[in-house]
Amino acid sequence: MARMVHCVKLKQEAEGLEAPPYPGELGIRIWQNISKQAWAQWVETQTRLVNENRLNLADVRARKYLAQQMESFLFDDANVEAQGYVPPSA
Repeated sequence: MARMVHCVKLKQEAEGLEAPPYPGELGIRIWQNISKQAWAQWVETQTRLVNENRLNLADVRARKYLAQQMESFLFDDANVEAQGYVPPSA
């Protein structure tokens, strides 16, 4: 049986993550409060941020920036998007 959480991002009960997806206390907070669906949304957003902003993940500043954006996206309901990103037309 899947573990259910009240997802603070989606504001509904949903299937939870199998394990903390991030190290430390933030990872535990995500595991306890974020659903698989919301995490998948973050992974897509993170990919756009890395690609559009040409982030070098070996750079500690880039990783810190992504962590801040992740927390805003998941917990503050912030609209996190890469500047200049234009979604592909259907």
